Amino acid sequence: MSIFGYSQYAFASQIGVSITQSKLLNENEKGSNYNIELQFENPSLLILTAGDTEFFIIANNEVIGAGQLEPFTLQPLGNSYVKGIFHTDSNVDEKSQSIKISGVTKYDVFFTSIDVPFVYYPTEEQAREFIHQN
Repeated sequence: MSIFGYSQYAFASQIGVSITQSKLLNENEKGSNYNIELQFENPSLLILTAGDTEFFIIANNEVIGAGQLEPFTLQPLGNSYVKGIFHTDSNVDEKSQSIKISGVTKYDVFFTSIDVPFVYYPTEEQAREFIHQN
């Protein structure tokens, strides 16, 4: 049983993340606010329940924005589409080369919880949307 549990934890640590939608809500001198939708893919046989998830937008190793995802449940071997809102700073360099989304999601599994970090590298087009809508 412990081998099964460890193998499922290892699979849960490999959760996939991708952006399905990003939309500018408003923009002012302090920065921009966006709606975002991410798709999480669960490669494990466990039902994973997540609470609010905080994430960060990082460009050239500097945090340029932060956001919050709604609570969600990942079914075994399934996908979940999760909505959230994020804010980027107004003083962001639009020529940033390396953009990533990084966060940690706390999943409740059976009688315990596990923290699973995630990192997603958006395409160049998606990255431009995070920095400035043209």
